[in-house]
Amino acid sequence: MDKAILTLDKGSLCSAWNYSGQRLAAGSVDGTVSIYDSEDPASSNFTRTFRFKVQETSILKVVWVPPEYGDAVACISADGILTLWEEVVNDSGPPQWKFCKSFDRNSSQVLDIQFGVSTTSLKLVAAFSDGHVKVFELLDPFEMTNWQLQAEFLNVIESTSKFSSASCSSASISWNPQRGEISQSSFVLGFNSDIPQLNSSKVWEFDQDHQRWLPVAELASPEEKGDQVFVVAWSPNIGRPYEVIAVATLKGISIWHVGSNPDPDGRLSVERVALLSGHGGEVWEMEWDVSGMTLATSGRDGVVRVWQSNLSGTWHQQALLEPTS
Repeated sequence: MDKAILTLDKGSLCSAWNYSGQRLAAGSVDGTVSIYDSEDPASSNFTRTFRFKVQETSILKVVWVPPEYGDAVACISADGILTLWEEVVNDSGPPQWKFCKSFDRNSSQVLDIQFGVSTTSLKLVAAFSDGHVKVFELLDPFEMTNWQLQAEFLNVIESTSKFSSASCSSASISWNPQRGEISQSSFVLGFNSDIPQLNSSKVWEFDQDHQRWLPVAELASPEEKGDQVFVVAWSPNIGRPYEVIAVATLKGISIWHVGSNPDPDGRLSVERVALLSGHGGEVWEMEWDVSGMTLATSGRDGVVRVWQSNLSGTWHQQALLEPTS
């Protein structure tokens, strides 16, 4: 019989799993973050080992720094402030979680952030409520406070696009999980905004020769480019000659194949191979398994749906998980 391994405190709004360290971080409505650890990984019993105050407002998102850079989390609070916190081990006492950095945001709010590991450094991409995207780079892998702004741009294909200041209610970022010398730094990003040009999910790739980020693919049909995007998820690749990316809008969850060989203009081929429906409304979260073959989704309908494709490439709902109470 299945049993719960952890029950979060009342008021918890978000959580993030650290697969490397078997730890979980949870953000709460009271502005605190709790860290849960398992004393015995074989038993899968988790207890709260730390709790620290981040902001006076609610914590809406928690993201772990990649494990090779230590134990640290980035937190987005309800007032749109992005802060970084690190676990520090002292020789004279137990570990403590300490404030590292608050990222400048001007007048706009941070909506989503994700970390990405390139061959040379750790990067952080942040999406803002005015439609701008900022990419930060960690200058010293041993100093989590030392970040530099690498680039800032809008989520549009044509850089000459002109429109008034955008108002974005949410954004979703997913880094290409592929690592290695042959892979370029890249991520997919979509907005839920009042500006159609911003919304469609676009794949951004770092051009090493010119030291700039370029849009290399747009994951939307011509008539759907203005549709608001709720969440995106880039699948792990275990040897496919193409990438797989899931994009959720009100029309459903689109599964896209993205080619790996750019055309003369530097653009990658895209093909929508499936449109999954079932949540009947807004999709909140999507997560691939480590093989990149199974996709779990949750939404406003309060259930978790698990999707898989068969050997012929046809996608179907493999499981439905409903709350017990």
